[in-house]
This record gives sequence, C-alpha cells and structure tokens, in this order.
Amino acid sequence: MKFSILIANYNNGKFFPDCYRSIIAQSCTDWEAIILDDASTDDSLEVIRNLTGNDSRFKIYRNEANSGVGITKNKLIELAEGDICGFLDPDDALQPEAISSAVAAYTRDRDIVLTYSYFMKCDEHLNPIEPFRSGMQVLNGDPFFFNCPVQIAHFVTFRKDIYNLTEKMNPELKIAEDQDLYLKMYEKGKVYFINEPHYLYRMHTEGISQNSNKTRSHDYFARVIMAAMKRRQLNNIHGKKIPESYAHPDEVFALLDYQNKILFRIKKKILLFCRKY
Repeated sequence: MKFSILIANYNNGKFFPDCYRSIIAQSCTDWEAIILDDASTDDSLEVIRNLTGNDSRFKIYRNEANSGVGITKNKLIELAEGDICGFLDPDDALQPEAISSAVAAYTRDRDIVLTYSYFMKCDEHLNPIEPFRSGMQVLNGDPFFFNCPVQIAHFVTFRKDIYNLTEKMNPELKIAEDQDLYLKMYEKGKVYFINEPHYLYRMHTEGISQNSNKTRSHDYFARVIMAAMKRRQLNNIHGKKIPESYAHPDEVFALLDYQNKILFRIKKKILLFCRKY
C-alpha cells in the first residue's frame, strides 16, 4: 500500500530541513513525497532540491503564479500516485511511526476511509510544548458531525480512491480547506483515531494559520460547515432551521451550540463506549 506525502510549500525554505529529515526517518519505506511550491519568493526550491538530491521518491513541482492553498492542495492530490495520501506542512514534521500506523489501520479494516492522530504543539525549534488534547475518536455515521469543536486534526491520511468519489476539496478555499476534506471523507465511510502524537506542529509567527489570516478562519470554517449541511440535505438541527443560504458565520455556529453542552458530551461518550468507533 503506497503512501503519498503531500507538501504544499510557500516560503518555508528555512524550516524544510526538519520536515525532510522526518520523512526519510519513516519506518514505512513505501512512500513518495510530492512537493508543490506555490511560487515562493524565498530560496525554498533551492533548499528542497539540495536536500532531496537525486532521490526519486521526492517529486518537485512549482506553480507558475501564486495560486493559494486550495488550488495547490487539489493539484497535489491529483499528482499523487499512492493508495493513501496525507498532508504534511513544510514547516512541520512527522514522528517515525506516523505513516506505518495509518497503513496498518487501513490494512486491518477496509471500511476506514480516513485516519487521524493528534499533534504535538512545538516551539519554533520544534521542541515539544504540549499535545493537542481535543483529538479523539468521533462517532461515525452521524449526519450532525461537523468537526466543531475540532477533534479530527493532524496527522490526517485518506484513501485516494474514496476521495475521488467526493466533490473533492473546494479550490476556492484559502483557509479551512482541510476541514472541507475531512467532512467530505467522513461522509464516505469510517474515520479512525490513532491515539498517538504523530505530528509535530511548529508554532511560529510566520505560520499561515497563526498570523492575521486566523481572523478569517471563522468565516471559512462556517462556509465549509454550511456546505456540508447542504450536501447532507439537512433542514434543521435540534429544532433550529438551517438558513437557505450563507450569510454570517455566527448564524452557522449558533446551530451547533448544543455540541458544547455537558449532556451532549456525556451521551456521545456513552455511544462511543457501546460501539468500536
């Protein structure tokens, strides 16, 4: 079962060496790394090419013009030749068992379409700070699951053949494109939580999700959730009518307030206890 590591790079040349070392240290050896540079203005391509050298497992491409994360990640999936895909940001890194643990899950259960672990928050030098504690197994087959609050997070992998049966990622998204992918895959089969910190998430001021763009993520995530509601042909949630069209993020998130209530969380834990996943 071949694995495609998908890397969308933009101006992360100085961080890529850690990413590269984590890839070649994987215990699973049947992988390829597809790197698509989104017209970086730093020395990213030089750094990447110098490190990867003649290693044919690394396939390097470049957008002629800066296209954004939605378009770039869509292209990466199209370029992938593996059975399983997983995104790795060029400023982050994987633990050695990240890929092999995911492949083992797919081999064990053909109904699994997506796996995820939880990530370790790290400082700028990739020193661990604390784990992301919200990652956990979610209840499968729930039409009202929208990953809000977030439980599916890095390290996420997915079956490419099943992905091709979805509407695919929305290339217009500039943020929350990962959430769009997770929800579309969730609708196609089982998702499975690997209870290990397989992803090292570097926290630094230049990170896309950590700078001023973060203020827009609320809006993008709401649009992704609204699209999922429409795909699932839902009309109301807990007695609240779903709007005909998107107007404001608060209107969408208000529909999901019940998911933060204690009784809902207890009920969910009981259901998970009674089911394998």
